[in-house]
Amino acid sequence: MRIAETIASRPSRTRRTTTAGALPRLFDTFSYFTIWSNVVVAISATLLWRLPWRDTALRRLLRMDALLMITVTAIVYRVLLAPTTDVVGLGNVTDPILHVITPAVTVIVWLVWGPRGWVSVRMIPAALVVPVLWIGWMLLRGAISQKYPYGFVNVGDYGYAAVSKTLVMILVFGLIVATIYWGIDRVLCSRAKRQADR
Repeated sequence: MRIAETIASRPSRTRRTTTAGALPRLFDTFSYFTIWSNVVVAISATLLWRLPWRDTALRRLLRMDALLMITVTAIVYRVLLAPTTDVVGLGNVTDPILHVITPAVTVIVWLVWGPRGWVSVRMIPAALVVPVLWIGWMLLRGAISQKYPYGFVNVGDYGYAAVSKTLVMILVFGLIVATIYWGIDRVLCSRAKRQADR
């Protein structure tokens, strides 16, 4: 009887272990800036697809965040991560999608279809809110779990001063990227206006 009870109890213990391990893996996944940027792109694109005529400050900010974050994701991956990353297994499929295809499609769609006039100078600093939230989440989680998504933000290896300097540099680079998109949007808006006046 005891043997039967032991065998019957094994599946439930396995299920509890699997469930318990799923939550840490979920937190691991959402500690990556790549995931945050792809989620923002997905939300922005879905809103445009469902309600393309609606123009609100939040939708404009999400669109700017999508462009900024996915561009930074692609460039930082190519410059800092790809040279030292060994991609194996399913990563051979997901890595190009997350770091190359999604950024390229997002920028191309914006360049061709817009929406135009949604980028403003006042919006550029606000576009850093989501990246700063990611930084806070990533550092807090790292302080608790001692796990960091990227080597260059590993406080245990480099200390808070060096990691903070690197993150500030990336944020400044993000401001430059956002300013470039603002300039491109102005040029495209002017071109569209000239064509409409003809």
